[in-house]
Amino acid sequence: MIVLRAKNVEFEVTHITADNKPDWFLEVSPHGKVPLLMVDQEVLFESNAIVEFLDETIKPRLHPEDPIKRAENRAWTDFVPSFASTLNSYLYAPNLQDQQSKKSGAQKVLLKLEERLQKNNKKEGTYFNGKTLSIVDAAYAPFLMRFTIVEPFCKTGIMEKFPYVEEWRKTLIKSPIVKDSLPENFMELFKKNLLKRGAYFAKEFTNKV
Repeated sequence: MIVLRAKNVEFEVTHITADNKPDWFLEVSPHGKVPLLMVDQEVLFESNAIVEFLDETIKPRLHPEDPIKRAENRAWTDFVPSFASTLNSYLYAPNLQDQQSKKSGAQKVLLKLEERLQKNNKKEGTYFNGKTLSIVDAAYAPFLMRFTIVEPFCKTGIMEKFPYVEEWRKTLIKSPIVKDSLPENFMELFKKNLLKRGAYFAKEFTNKV
């Protein structure tokens, strides 16, 4: 939804419940996963394929015009599944011991982003490529925003060693395009998901939220 909002496109959203996926959804989604994009009776699936289609067909372009920078951006969006999987294993760890063991993995993937942002001389208040939102920003925003929710209650301190990533996260949070992409009850939904999956962090939410 971030990319659609960035391009000022009118669209309708149908939320799918993971535990109760409707038959029509399973029929059109090869992997049984979200997101899907329906355009003129055609169904597109896989996040990268969807955003590439949107960027090729609707202005403004969110990818850099320079071919090398554009390829680099695509490489970083391809890194998102590894980043998300490692980060989620930390956030959803079932106990303190497992959480601590997963923390080093989360720090390793955050370090990769930190080095890229630092190399690019990223300044405070800018996006991945500079002053404008990119597809890379849209790809990482949902996962970085989880720390915005978790940190006030759980005080992980995990971002303290990654000031460039932290500034990037703050920039994304301040963006109306990013903020408006979240459902109003996102925090409650995230809390329920933590509880459902038996995450250790859920205990902090139960006690403080």
